[in-house]
Amino acid sequence: MVGLFALLGLIFMCAVICGWSHLKLAIDVIDASADFLDDTKQIYFSPFFFFMCAFISVVVWTVCVIGVYSEGKIIADPIVPQVKKVFLEDIQKYMLFYLLFAILWLTAWFEYANSFVVMHSATQYYFQWKKNESTDTLEKLREVSVMESVKCAFLKHPGSIAIGAFLIALIRFIRIIFVYIAKQIEKQSGENPVVKLVLKCVACLLWCLEKIADYINEAAYAYQAVSGDSFCSSAWSGFLLNLKHLAKFAFANSIAKMFVALGKFAIVLSNMGLAYFIMGLTGSIDQVSSVWGPLICVGLVTFITASIFLGLLDQSVMGMMTSLAVDMDLHGGEAQYGPETFHESIGKVSSKVTVAPKEE
Repeated sequence: MVGLFALLGLIFMCAVICGWSHLKLAIDVIDASADFLDDTKQIYFSPFFFFMCAFISVVVWTVCVIGVYSEGKIIADPIVPQVKKVFLEDIQKYMLFYLLFAILWLTAWFEYANSFVVMHSATQYYFQWKKNESTDTLEKLREVSVMESVKCAFLKHPGSIAIGAFLIALIRFIRIIFVYIAKQIEKQSGENPVVKLVLKCVACLLWCLEKIADYINEAAYAYQAVSGDSFCSSAWSGFLLNLKHLAKFAFANSIAKMFVALGKFAIVLSNMGLAYFIMGLTGSIDQVSSVWGPLICVGLVTFITASIFLGLLDQSVMGMMTSLAVDMDLHGGEAQYGPETFHESIGKVSSKVTVAPKEE
């Protein structure tokens, strides 16, 4: 095990040394994304708004599911008459499947709509800053219209967001159905270890497929925020852009995800510690049978809240990195736009990164 970690560490160190210039660019992009979040306070309303939309949708969906389920016939168990079961007709089962796919599609739409708004706002921020502009002009352009991004998501590209949401909802729907079928197969196989291994491998493949589709969707929306193209065109162009600037995207996304993960861990741990301290001061610890119940609830709510808001950094990095890659391709490898704070760093490393100019 120690040798494995040592090998992974050596590979990582080689990747950092070989891609040092790309790493510096990625760090500059993350720094610019942090500046964007600091300068654009309105963007923090976006995840809250879409979370509330998704929450209301789930509440309405739950009522609909209960309504469909209540139409079933209540019958007594032939062995234990006191136990009652609900028998559903085929049409009612189909309705439940339809409702399941509908809520997966709808919540995925809200999820990607939020990502699009953040990325579109990040691209606004990037392209409103131009190299060698005067400080007064830059300060005037500092404000980003988040409402313009929301209008763009709801009025210009709702269909594109729906296509990506449909793809990810379909994969999630298949995963849920597979989990149900896998449990039935395990019971019938008598807990056969070979069957378990095969089912675990298939589940892992479906999980990987979902992650790949999610990344392609994110890349498509980031490119669409810059170009305004259709979803299919943006997905292909965003995929090619990611391949062309693979090292920069890999470093930027990996570092951003690492910061987000560390932030979630720190916030959850600190909130749980604070909750334990308050319970100790108020004497609540002696009034509960186990302190872990309240602490787990606090940790779960904190994790959900942190995931909603810290995800802004991950999405803004994707939008900012895509904007930088497009900018460099259009101007022969030298960025002409972007925040003033990282132009000097980009100028130092861009000469070491060979980027072919875009053909006319």
